[in-house]
Amino acid sequence: MTGWQIHEGLALSLPQANIDTDQLIPARFMSVPRADGYGPYLLHDMRRDAAGSLRPEFPLNRHPDASVLVTRRGFGSGSSREAAVYALADAGIRAVISPGFGDIFAANAVNNGLLPAQVNEKTCAELETILVDGPQTIRIDISSRRVTLGTFSAGFELDDSWAEKLVNGWDDIDLTMNRAADITAFKQTRSQTAPWAWPVAAD
Repeated sequence: MTGWQIHEGLALSLPQANIDTDQLIPARFMSVPRADGYGPYLLHDMRRDAAGSLRPEFPLNRHPDASVLVTRRGFGSGSSREAAVYALADAGIRAVISPGFGDIFAANAVNNGLLPAQVNEKTCAELETILVDGPQTIRIDISSRRVTLGTFSAGFELDDSWAEKLVNGWDDIDLTMNRAADITAFKQTRSQTAPWAWPVAAD
């Protein structure tokens, strides 16, 4: 996975709360091989009518080149399916800006290089207002935890370890391996300061 620190791309407003993982990718599409890509199934039942045709009024259908979504609280709630993140990533989405995310979704997002940028309700509303007439170019800086859209700039929340993983393109295993020396040093110190905690070797 390739890491990133700064992203510039089109931000699109999707002003709906509680878009859950079942909406992000309906379960019936999860039998598709991952190698085939999940992008076409992103928000399938919201983007398409009963006949399967794209709804021309849906924001993401009008602007499929958007790479940043600005949406409301509860994004990624519901089930723990990681395929919801795959669908976003395969559709070219690099970041989602929201006042709140499902916990498991947010962790899955970071492990797949997708930024869950948490902002307050006021910032979200201001971004929505700016984007009401259509998408605009946004700049996201993970290191400074800031989003910039025209003359508007605001901070977002992101755990330090998540920022480190995104910038370096790491998952949980990579992050742990990068701490290998610290883990070894702790083990050695712990074995000396608390020998009673170590199992006795069998004769």
